[in-house]
Amino acid sequence: LRTRLDEIYFIPTVKIIKKLVSNIDNTKKYLYELYDGNLIESVLMEYKHGYTVCISTQVGCRMGCSFCASGLNGLVRNLLPSEMLAQVMMAGKDNNIRVSNIVLMGIGEPLDNFENVLRFFELVNDKESLNIGFRHISLSTSGVVPKIIELSKYQLPITLSISLHAPFDDIRTKMMKVNKVWNINELINACKVYQKATGRRISFEYAMIDGVNDTDECVEKLSDILKGIMCHVNLIPVNPVKENNYKKPTKSSLEDFANKLISRGLNTTIRRTLGSDIEASCGQLRQKFEGDRGDSI
Repeated sequence: LRTRLDEIYFIPTVKIIKKLVSNIDNTKKYLYELYDGNLIESVLMEYKHGYTVCISTQVGCRMGCSFCASGLNGLVRNLLPSEMLAQVMMAGKDNNIRVSNIVLMGIGEPLDNFENVLRFFELVNDKESLNIGFRHISLSTSGVVPKIIELSKYQLPITLSISLHAPFDDIRTKMMKVNKVWNINELINACKVYQKATGRRISFEYAMIDGVNDTDECVEKLSDILKGIMCHVNLIPVNPVKENNYKKPTKSSLEDFANKLISRGLNTTIRRTLGSDIEASCGQLRQKFEGDRGDSI
């Protein structure tokens, strides 16, 4: 029977290749190897309310955002639902804890792997599986407009996070290639469709870059385009990678930008940085390991 099952079924898992543990906040970053030798990353974060795991949805990424290390070598392949589930299960098993929240914000664009992500949602939510509620799941997208609209039809009570990062098309296009395909106006309209269908608040991620998207004009425009949308703006100090020359804004600059948005009626917070001493941002560990592995070959 076991031989026959092996012939019919294939359930891939993940293998821990490297684990980094932050001395600052106990954040853990995992480098996993897949059955075919490809590498992905996952991060386990500890909060007062429980444990959150940030998982990857693809090997590499085709989006090519200039501030992100995940897509420097392009897209290799989509992850299977079981490979996404395995990241959550391995984090729990390795730390003997129950993961309570999941963020699809690691390597890859979740909506570029739409069907497998939907199947992952089914699996992780199932009472016979990890039984993690949809309200404890967040999905981050760079702005794949048709899939945002398609996702709205399922009316899942997940949190949708939009990687906006700039309120002007010229700035956003330089940062994010996806803006060439679907501009800010199309993206915002898709968000309105999603919100009308689901009634859920949308989170807008905004990676602050010194001298690029931190001006008063950006404050005014951002306030204008998000007017009327039930949302939350999450300011993130950019994580510089060696392939770009982006600089983090100062703490006072971040706070000033946030206060100006708040004064214009936008719910705004500055993201707490976790795992800063272990390069816990997307793609950094995988990129370094792939480079070292290539050198050794």
